[in-house]
Amino acid sequence: MTSKLPSDAASSPEMAPAPLKAPALKPRDAATLILVDRTMALPRVLLGKRRMDMKFMPGKYVFPGGRVDKADRSVTSADELATHESAKLMVDMKGTVSAAKARALALAAVRETYEEAGLILGAPLSGQSPPPDASWRRFFDQGFVPSLSPLTFFARAITPPGRPRRFDTRFFCAEASTIAFRGPPPEDELSDLVWMAIDEARSLDLPPITRVILEDLGDRLKAGPLGATDIPVPYYFHKSGTFRRQLITAPSEQSSA
Repeated sequence: MTSKLPSDAASSPEMAPAPLKAPALKPRDAATLILVDRTMALPRVLLGKRRMDMKFMPGKYVFPGGRVDKADRSVTSADELATHESAKLMVDMKGTVSAAKARALALAAVRETYEEAGLILGAPLSGQSPPPDASWRRFFDQGFVPSLSPLTFFARAITPPGRPRRFDTRFFCAEASTIAFRGPPPEDELSDLVWMAIDEARSLDLPPITRVILEDLGDRLKAGPLGATDIPVPYYFHKSGTFRRQLITAPSEQSSA
């Protein structure tokens, strides 16, 4: 099913397709993790400021995340995504459709959250050998193996055509209470990491899609527990000259955009 894109997003130049001077780049798979802290009167989310010297979105506040790496397809995990989460991730999946690719997306979100924010969603390491990949080895060196069961597939957005970088990003949510380890981030891509209520976060310098996702998150938190199986997943993409918002439901209930 398709619903109306919020008017502020639809009018943003960053959400519109850029004039094509060359063939549109193929979006790269990416994943983001939105951590929700409910210990205060209002739920808070974690955001970080991208370094000013970065070519892509310098100075913008974003959720921890990044592109999927090859190693994300094979790393050991303590548990797996819920079956219904994996099924929703496979809806309109580009290329080969598989649960393994859905799992890699979730693992990328967990890995990037450790690299950029120093936070681990995982279980104690128990006999597993550290993986050969350097980024995952840093994760395992903290004494943990990644955990996927706390993750809820929350939203998806594909960068419009004509942009110098394009990503097919899946946004995951997890309760901050599932964080197993907090330490210094091994990378410095994000600075000024802050936990903020959604109303407060609106005042930050946010990319348009992050602003839209925050609004969706506010609605999602009112709708029920993060792990509820019957709540649709908003999916943003460009088609026929317009940016659209489609709702991903159970695969058997899908309709075309």
